[in-house]
Amino acid sequence: MPQFRCPRCKKKFKNQATVLKHMNQPRSWCRTRYEYLLAISLLKQQPTQQQPISTNPSDPAHLSDVFSNPPNSMYDHVPENEVDVTMDDFSNTSLPDPWRNESNHKPYHITEHLGASHIFGMGQTFMDKFDSDQYAPRREQNLYYPFASRDEWEFASYLLRSSLSMGAVDQLLRLELVKGLGLSFRTAKDLRSRAEILPGGPQWKSKAWKTVYPTKKKIALYYRDPLECIQSLLHSPLIKDHVKFKPFQIFRTAEKVMRVYTEWLSGEAAWNIQSQIPAGATALGTILSSDKTNISAMTGNREAHPLLISLANLDMDFRMKVSNHAFLLLAILPIPKFIHRNKRLRGVLADRVFHECLDFVTKPLKIAAQIGIMMSDPLGGQRLCYTPLAGYIVDTPESALIAGVGGKTSSVTMASYKQFGDSFRHEPRTASTTIAQLHSLEEKVDPWDLQAYFKAAKETFRLNGVHRPFWRDWPLSDPSDFLTPEPLHHWHKQFWDHDAKWCIKAVGDAEIDFRFSVLHPHTGFRHFKEGISALKQVTGREHRDVQRYIIPVIADAVPKDFLIAVRALMDFRYLAQAPEIDDALCAQIESALQEFHAHKDAILVAKARCGEKGIPIENWHIPKLEFLQSVVRSICTSGVPIQWSADRTENAHITELKVPARSGNNQNYEPQICRYLDRADKCRVFNLATAVRDAGFDFRARFGNHVDDDDDAASTTSNDSEGLGETQEFTKTSTILENLDPVFPLTGTTRNAVNYFVRADSVSKHPYPTMPTPLRTFVTPQVAIHLKRDPKFKRMLVDDAAQLFNLPDFRPALHDYITKMETNSSSRISSIGGRRFATKDSTLPFTHVEIWTKLQVQSKAYHHPHNVLPPQTVNAAPPSTKWPLGQYDTVIANTEPAREWPFSGMSGHHVVQLRIIFRIAPPSGWQHPLKLDRFLAYVQRFDIVPQVNQKVTDSPTLRGLYPEPLAGMYIVKRARRTNKDAMGDIIPLDQLRALVELTPQFGKKADRRFEKTNNLEYGTEYWVDKYFDKELFFALNNIKA
Repeated sequence: MPQFRCPRCKKKFKNQATVLKHMNQPRSWCRTRYEYLLAISLLKQQPTQQQPISTNPSDPAHLSDVFSNPPNSMYDHVPENEVDVTMDDFSNTSLPDPWRNESNHKPYHITEHLGASHIFGMGQTFMDKFDSDQYAPRREQNLYYPFASRDEWEFASYLLRSSLSMGAVDQLLRLELVKGLGLSFRTAKDLRSRAEILPGGPQWKSKAWKTVYPTKKKIALYYRDPLECIQSLLHSPLIKDHVKFKPFQIFRTAEKVMRVYTEWLSGEAAWNIQSQIPAGATALGTILSSDKTNISAMTGNREAHPLLISLANLDMDFRMKVSNHAFLLLAILPIPKFIHRNKRLRGVLADRVFHECLDFVTKPLKIAAQIGIMMSDPLGGQRLCYTPLAGYIVDTPESALIAGVGGKTSSVTMASYKQFGDSFRHEPRTASTTIAQLHSLEEKVDPWDLQAYFKAAKETFRLNGVHRPFWRDWPLSDPSDFLTPEPLHHWHKQFWDHDAKWCIKAVGDAEIDFRFSVLHPHTGFRHFKEGISALKQVTGREHRDVQRYIIPVIADAVPKDFLIAVRALMDFRYLAQAPEIDDALCAQIESALQEFHAHKDAILVAKARCGEKGIPIENWHIPKLEFLQSVVRSICTSGVPIQWSADRTENAHITELKVPARSGNNQNYEPQICRYLDRADKCRVFNLATAVRDAGFDFRARFGNHVDDDDDAASTTSNDSEGLGETQEFTKTSTILENLDPVFPLTGTTRNAVNYFVRADSVSKHPYPTMPTPLRTFVTPQVAIHLKRDPKFKRMLVDDAAQLFNLPDFRPALHDYITKMETNSSSRISSIGGRRFATKDSTLPFTHVEIWTKLQVQSKAYHHPHNVLPPQTVNAAPPSTKWPLGQYDTVIANTEPAREWPFSGMSGHHVVQLRIIFRIAPPSGWQHPLKLDRFLAYVQRFDIVPQVNQKVTDSPTLRGLYPEPLAGMYIVKRARRTNKDAMGDIIPLDQLRALVELTPQFGKKADRRFEKTNNLEYGTEYWVDKYFDKELFFALNNIKA
């Protein structure tokens, strides 16, 4: 049967007519990409001018070229050791906006480590390994062997990846309809046997583990070779755009005054490690993670202890995405139950088994960290790799276990529990310090005299009784460096366990629950209609949701020093979660922590810190509080903390452990998990390899042609400008993903993330005859706005709209807006409110308006403007049964074009309530003026209440439009005219910038007349909640005197 493919994207279709229909789609990714490559091709034909590299230091798509290709490489030109990075290099090109890097950041200066990461010949590529399989000769005739065809492989892969039991699969295969398909396998057992002979990844092994003391059951270690796991990650062509090999330093300017930290390779640890290994070698930062988790369903209480592995050289955004499978299950550690009369010594023995197993599993990594090992990168280039331990992602108890310290002792410093509340960082607990302590103990006590050894270790050095920590002989690795801050447990769980409990105690259960219940609900955000004091089974998601609102909720109900302490900790968390942190931000993080320590006693005075029985606690023996002292040092050493969050590894427990365990028969979990993961790995490898071979990609062809990585247009070769050749060269992951046709998705989900910036660019360049105008999707430099095609109210009289939305001055506002547009050269509104010149019976050149009740607003990330954030829904709905006063959200509106959101903060912006979204419906025969044929909004203004803020102005008396100093947030009140009516005006919809939360100032006791549907109408003054969103936090935190 002939196959019909699109010549541009290689997608298969049933017939030629569907191919042509696909190619003529004006907004398809296929067409957009084709036009992008065509633009690149035209640019190549223009005379080139030498100019600096254009990129953002945290942009993976651009940094991969700056950092990953070594001097004298077979891949590219020889890069400079130091480069200036600017943002204006593509300003004169015709590239579409989605590929253009827009940023308000100043140029960066990047210094690469000299002599790092050379290529030493060619090794195996991903496809070479696939072709070395014993059944490769059979795949020359049938690519999908041991399956009869692509269709059969597609059906088989679905069954292998499904949750169907073997019995259910057998029943399916016995159906007459399925028998008619002529499948080459008849049973589930036959199907799985075929899956077993597919080319695979790292092989699973098991080892019976012998212990000195007896255990209740025999224990075994299930593991894989860690070097094979790392090589399997490096081999994948899908990571090519997302892996770097050379340590680098980023500075704001060439003077190298302000250092910037992003990935692990940007920190001091990677730089120092590179300096200690041979010239031309590559430092591959190993990441480990372990944590006990329950794997039995409903009953059984069966636990497993997974050990995960990943690479710090992978871009953190790529590594933290679940569907990229960047964390592999390296081992399932045994959980022994020893037979010993002393419960505490049973724990010591279990801790020793943990370290013994890790020592055994990681031995190949230690050898490679000492003498190096040759590994192939995604394109087959061989690199001499060293494997230090870059990070170990764990919670607080496991961190102490790994460091070898006992309870109530810091795992990263020499502090004990009585020093956890100190306002300074104690001496780091280095590997040499702990090893010296262990040597000192062994000179006096036999390590296997458990009682005596544990007692001496605890009393003398506060150690946990482990005498051989696994990291003792791991070169280039130190616990004080690889035990990094872990945001999920150290920050968010700490907030719920401590900060939230303090606030609930200080404000009162009923009071704080009422305040949370009457907050204005936002579409897509959690609303706590029952409050927070009785929440059960709270996850990290709920931790973050409570953090959004807690500061403005308690601001008027607690003593000022109490508020400052809690707010300072919240500032610390939000600042430290930035994906890009420079020295100035490090200083702000430290300042926030010091501010907490300066005011923390107010929490004890309020008796808000209590134990389980409500008894006040008069100390600060909180281990996670002491961890905060090491955050800034870790940023400088290992990069930003957000990359070490356990969010991803917790999710990996589901995909790598719990789902495989629940697919079995609840017996012998470990071997069934290993077999399940082995099949899953083989299916993924086979899916990628067959798709690559089917598409005709050649990994070696590019080296003979010396293709430049910076040239996207060269990432495919073809004799036809619209087609793809039989054999294609590949330089970017984006190229291979666009042109492959796998039987199931290689990465990500089948749903495409909404990107209104791309959609706006597409519809503006490729309008079609029936497209409604003005366009429903439009953009500003940092914001995209989208409306539904059809309005909620298609044609409504102006006066009817004013009555429905309760806007008595809607008609005069329209008249004044038209007058401004006719008299002003600008199409923008520079002030909201002011004197109303028109009257209520003013004549308008139209009678009807079209009305929408919601819109989508999408922004770009504050630190990485090339990253598009998920869209947010903004409502402007009229009164209804559910919302008696209407559902009107508040937003930020721009009034000064020179002030660009979010980098200018509130300067040149106003907080407004969106009351109606509309478009003027022109009457028959009326020529619509260009300035009026646009989407408009009637908004009501809030004014900032002037404050004295000495932190901003250094003046104890100067009052201005600054945040309130205690809560750190702006206070606003509704602007009113002389007749007490709310001050509103009409502005173009494209002046809206961001959704914002206004929280009423409740006072000591909230007015019980407040409801979630009326708090924006009955309140007097409001907090502008900067913690509502992390991007909003950085925008509103950008304050200048």
